[in-house]
Amino acid sequence: MNPLEQRIEYKFRNPLLLAEALTHPSLGYETQRHHFDNQRLEFLGDAVLQLIFTEFLFDTYPGLPEGDLTKLRARLVSREGLKINAEALDLGKYLMLGRGEEATGGRTRASSLADAYEALIGALYLDSDYVTVRRIVLTDSRERLENLSLEDMSANPKGRLQEILQAITPISPVYEIVEQSGPEHMKEFVSRIIWNGRELARGQGRSKKDAEVHAARAAIDTAAWVSELPTPPSAQIR
Repeated sequence: MNPLEQRIEYKFRNPLLLAEALTHPSLGYETQRHHFDNQRLEFLGDAVLQLIFTEFLFDTYPGLPEGDLTKLRARLVSREGLKINAEALDLGKYLMLGRGEEATGGRTRASSLADAYEALIGALYLDSDYVTVRRIVLTDSRERLENLSLEDMSANPKGRLQEILQAITPISPVYEIVEQSGPEHMKEFVSRIIWNGRELARGQGRSKKDAEVHAARAAIDTAAWVSELPTPPSAQIR
């Protein structure tokens, strides 16, 4: 077993799947040759992780409403959350990168680590089964799951909103000040949040920061992003 397999306590039957999971797209781009990379496995791993954490939260918090379950899951599958899992496995050490990506810190970049962890989970799923992958993921995430709490969900609404939205797409929300009024010593600011080309919410405050915080809290309270998601094809047919 190689060191990474020892860390996850699993030996791949098909080592090529592990190699694919660890191959960053920059390698093929730089060499201008056809190389497999981890993007397809990342897509699969994302879905597997969503299911594992959804199932865990559903079983662990039987009285929690859907909205709170969604917020907790978003924290678990966020880029920063998955980066923690990847760092615990020292995953960056095993990535195969292009020279440019290597030179610009690709081994420690949050997006590269999170993507690689998702790809690793996708590879594990193909090489084994759901039960095995679930055991590995929950073991990797034990500390985060033990410290998971709703108590601080409202303490940093901008951070929480970013986690929720980045669990859907890498696009980050943009805050814009659209209005300011009042005398200099008592100004009022209005901020709006733009995400994926749409306005999610607006907020008002005595400073630009307060206005942004209120806008983020309004977006979370109304789950504004849900109405911006595309309608599934099956629902359109009906």
